[in-house]
Amino acid sequence: MTILTDTPVAGIDDQLKNNNKLMIALDVDGTLVDHDGHMSPAVRSAAQAVVASGHDVMIATGRSLNATLPIIEQISLERGYAVCCNGGVTLRLDPAVESGYEIIHKATFDPAPALQALRKRLPNAKYALEDEDGNFLSTERFQDASFGVESIGVDFQTMLDATAVRVVVFSTDNTSEEFNEAIRHIGLSGVTYSVGWTAWLDIAAEGVTKASALEALRQKLGTDQANTVAVGDGRNDIEMLTWAGRGVAMGQAPDEVLAVADEVTASVLDDGAALVLRGLL
Repeated sequence: MTILTDTPVAGIDDQLKNNNKLMIALDVDGTLVDHDGHMSPAVRSAAQAVVASGHDVMIATGRSLNATLPIIEQISLERGYAVCCNGGVTLRLDPAVESGYEIIHKATFDPAPALQALRKRLPNAKYALEDEDGNFLSTERFQDASFGVESIGVDFQTMLDATAVRVVVFSTDNTSEEFNEAIRHIGLSGVTYSVGWTAWLDIAAEGVTKASALEALRQKLGTDQANTVAVGDGRNDIEMLTWAGRGVAMGQAPDEVLAVADEVTASVLDDGAALVLRGLL
């Protein structure tokens, strides 16, 4: 594993001379923005510069669509693609389209089996679900910035009857270790899931990850695997970092994320993403 410094990365200059465009996938929370949602001027300018250089830069985030759009705007990304909902939704960005984007892929699933199993084990957890129309249904007063829209309070049966793109589970009554043990005990099947930094669980359709969506885009673009770069910090980035020809973990990432990365950059508080991006120019 390589620890990044402020020295340009070997081989990048040669790639540009050969006119080989890179496909660069960037996580958002903990990578482009800190955990208060703030993007530093250094990261913003570096991301904008890489976008302007002509590489295929794309956001790859667990956030839902409406929470992803402000990040796309901040880095001046007007054309190309973005992956939301941990691979559940893929956007094509185009300023000629009225909204500036169109949804080209959406992976939905039946959330009922997972929700029923989880509620038996975690009866006091909070549950939220993004449906196929982009609405967020939630139990209690569960709201998060990653939703991008105001959640609608519903009863649990309404959630069971919905078609989901993304399910989120958050427990305030359990430690992260207790929560992880509960998830392992349940043995979720028929879905793909990742556990966050706290007692937080994101669920998508079976086989759907950031990596699965990015691989579909890589094939669409015809990019060589060796010319793919990914930067992330969370457990939901593990597949993406493994998929990329060059996977870079943020310095604050947990051990299991660091273990799969090819390189480690500085933490989000030290503008680690800017260090990586400047090395691509």
